[in-house]
Amino acid sequence: MILVTGGARSGKSAHVERLAAQQCERVLYIATSVITDDEMALRVDKHRAQRPSHWRTWEGYRGLGDVIRHQVQPGEGVVLECITTMLSNLLYEASGGASPDTLDFPALETVLQQQVDDLIAACQQSAAPVYIVTNELGMSITPENRLARHFVDISGRANQKLAQAAQDVWLVVSGIGVKIKCR
Repeated sequence: MILVTGGARSGKSAHVERLAAQQCERVLYIATSVITDDEMALRVDKHRAQRPSHWRTWEGYRGLGDVIRHQVQPGEGVVLECITTMLSNLLYEASGGASPDTLDFPALETVLQQQVDDLIAACQQSAAPVYIVTNELGMSITPENRLARHFVDISGRANQKLAQAAQDVWLVVSGIGVKIKCR
């Protein structure tokens, strides 16, 4: 399991795709985005165009541990992009669109962290190299609203779990990847 983290637009995607291409001829690309508007559709199209055409794509954000257990073909690597989007989608789904003032964030975090724990277990069981992208959200100001503050906290704790379990961790800043943890 190789974790690649950094800020938004830091170059994480290009970095993880280079790492995967160096190690794997074939890749299962797990895309966690949900297209909600035209701008998001353009972002997804841009990412698709940047990937090698022979890489397979699986789109979704739920049960990614099972995807790694059952969808990866022999000799294939995995790129999962991205944990932050997965968590955002899961949080929205689990909250049922309720007002942030009424949400039980500890209970919601338990649900999300179970998904992260299952993903880690699947990566540890997999013979395939799994490259995971996540955003480092904690390097900025504390958000003004309650939902955003809790999301940063939940994401930070998930990233810590992933980094602890990963063999290698990369931090990408301004398009430059720096390995911050080695096997």
